[in-house]
Amino acid sequence: MEEAIDEMDSKLEPLNHFIIPGGTPPAVALHVNRSICRRAEREVIRLSHDEPVNPNIIKYLNRLSDLLFVMARFMNKQLGLPDIKWEA
Repeated sequence: MEEAIDEMDSKLEPLNHFIIPGGTPPAVALHVNRSICRRAEREVIRLSHDEPVNPNIIKYLNRLSDLLFVMARFMNKQLGLPDIKWEA
């Protein structure tokens, strides 16, 4: 996963701001899956307060969600859609 993240990320503009998740249909699907992965990570952390949990599961879910985020940005770039900056 780390190699895939690094490879795709090296071809993307550095992030200096938050971006709005979305874009092309494939990227949107990746963003949705990333949010599901983040939810699973939070649930495992919540579970770890009451039950023993292998800490590698939390690390894996965290890196998986990062991979999905980079994949979504990369997919948008491949299909010609730039990141949309979030402005408060």
